[in-house]
Amino acid sequence: MEYCIFTEPQQGYSYDDQLALAQAAESHGFDGFFRSDHYLRMGDGDPQPGPTDAWTTLAGLARETSRIRLGTLVSSVTYRYPGVLAIQVAGVDAMSNGRAELGLGTGWFEQEHRAYGIPFPDKRFGLLEEQLEVVTGLWNTPAGQTYSHSGPHYTLEDSPALPKPVQSPMPVIVGGGGPKRTPAIAARFASEFNIGFVDEPTVADKFATVSAACERIDRDPATLKRSVALTTLAGDPDDVRRHAAVLGRDLADISPENHFIGDAATIAEKVHRLAALGAERIYFQLFDLADLDHLDYLGREVLPLLPR
Repeated sequence: MEYCIFTEPQQGYSYDDQLALAQAAESHGFDGFFRSDHYLRMGDGDPQPGPTDAWTTLAGLARETSRIRLGTLVSSVTYRYPGVLAIQVAGVDAMSNGRAELGLGTGWFEQEHRAYGIPFPDKRFGLLEEQLEVVTGLWNTPAGQTYSHSGPHYTLEDSPALPKPVQSPMPVIVGGGGPKRTPAIAARFASEFNIGFVDEPTVADKFATVSAACERIDRDPATLKRSVALTTLAGDPDDVRRHAAVLGRDLADISPENHFIGDAATIAEKVHRLAALGAERIYFQLFDLADLDHLDYLGREVLPLLPR
């Protein structure tokens, strides 16, 4: 089992905030630090200091950490051309000595696209599938050969397919609750399938669906890592209420079915149940990046109780 911290920096946090949390996560023994890839705060509140670009941030963290894995959960296909994305991710992989992971999805937050002049097409699953084909095609092209692609959205002619990532194959995460296309795309391109913010029966159902998608293309389902991401409110009752306030929600409205909520023993029990369903990686989503005490509680009190 692997345990990662998952953050939402667009909610009002700087690079320095992310750096402090990533370094603290590394010191506590977490396996990964992942961040969303968004350019606009969601909900009410002060938008300062403004967004940080995900891959620019991860490049910085690559040079200021030494062990923890770094990635997006997830980048949107609307933000970058696949050739540029392949170069960016390979660069961060080199800067981190092989610790980068690419999470890629269709994108959903139309308002941020309007705010920054980013096109937001109605149909994006085709973009996702083709971007994954191009990005992995560039990375997997043998050294000294070129890569060409002609598709409905992108055309590449005689690309040198450089630079190569340090890792081969490069970890790719695809996730979501779609019943057909998402699991089919994950089975074809991903090294990890992620499902987030759902209850345990839904986790079990989505894991079964992606296993069936693997079998349909003769891929061994065991070669696809499965992961779960849940918003986390850890600690004693006062701490939990404080974390709920950060979310702007009433504690009574937050279900333990699709959150990590409560003391260390309660959270550990839920992680054990998710592991029994087939989860191999857990993402603890933390919203207040400045609350290092929250991370400290997870590291000191929760991690020692979790299966490895």
